[in-house]
Amino acid sequence: MGRTKPKKKAISKATNPPSQPHITTSTSTPSIESLIEKAQSLIVQCDYELAQRFVQRILEKQPTNSVAKEMLGITQLETGDLDAAKQTFLSLIPPHPGALSPPPPSAYLYLAQLCDEPHEALHHYQAAIGVLAAQSDSNSEEVRNSIVRALVGQVEIWMDPSYDLCFDPAAEKTCEDLLAQALKIDPGNAEALQALSSVRMSQQRPDEAKECLEQAWSVWKDLDLDDLKLPPISTRLSFVKLFLELELYTPALLVLHGVMSSDDQEVEAWYLEGWCFFMMAEQARETGGKLDDLTWEELARDARDCLETCQVLHTNQEHPDAPLLEHAKELIFKLDTLGVQASPLDDAEEGEGEWEDLDGSDDDVEMQ
Repeated sequence: MGRTKPKKKAISKATNPPSQPHITTSTSTPSIESLIEKAQSLIVQCDYELAQRFVQRILEKQPTNSVAKEMLGITQLETGDLDAAKQTFLSLIPPHPGALSPPPPSAYLYLAQLCDEPHEALHHYQAAIGVLAAQSDSNSEEVRNSIVRALVGQVEIWMDPSYDLCFDPAAEKTCEDLLAQALKIDPGNAEALQALSSVRMSQQRPDEAKECLEQAWSVWKDLDLDDLKLPPISTRLSFVKLFLELELYTPALLVLHGVMSSDDQEVEAWYLEGWCFFMMAEQARETGGKLDDLTWEELARDARDCLETCQVLHTNQEHPDAPLLEHAKELIFKLDTLGVQASPLDDAEEGEGEWEDLDGSDDDVEMQ
């Protein structure tokens, strides 16, 4: 499988987009409901700064509006104002005097991801599960998915090597119990199966890890890129990492192709694609043959192209992942010592014209 061809225009994808708001030319003061709908639509479109302006208008009229406060936290989180986001979500849960009863479980889920202290994060996940389980619609698909997500979130904390919890003697059994509970709630849940694959890898059980991963991938691998059931990019990139760890290069490249079709500015995707091609080139070079009908020189050149793109995007975006950049540079240096150069500019640009019709078919929507 060849290197991904970048699109000229990235398409953003939302997880749960609401219905498209009706745009009116009325000059009357917009209602709270219409402002909320507009802000939700802008969040779906990843226009967080404009969404925050609509949210502020709501809070000026109704300072205690819980939906608006939650959207404010989301916009703060997405624009990098993490401390403000944390304070906003804390204002929605006890013991804050303005907390709702019951508090929104989503506030706990966001706080769990914002916490630096693992025990505090686990507490928030457990609180979210408690609220969700007590809801009248606790058997709905959305609620079950949220509960599973909170259980998987706890597993990720227990397995995180940056925390001491992963060295706790109870860590392995705790992860097994949490995932057993998650898969009992939703036996085919892709996130739970992916987490179980990670646990099996840590237990040096690669065959079982591969089985879990392939089962998880089968849930969404044939979905269209605009299907709401498709996992977010971060989840798909986690799949890629496990595929690479298991030396499953073809599925890794297929997943990366889908990611870049949605967002060709994703730094980690370019890094992982370069890393994948690098390992494929090493394997082809050691065996003296080809891999996926490509010579090691062709694979190595594709690796360098991807890694240099990653390096440029990392710098331009001021990406915070410094170890990723260092590893990309290290791989480029190794390729350089092997005499592998990047593709000529003409070759790199070849094929871009095939995107013209796709770009031309996207109508820009002007937000009023």
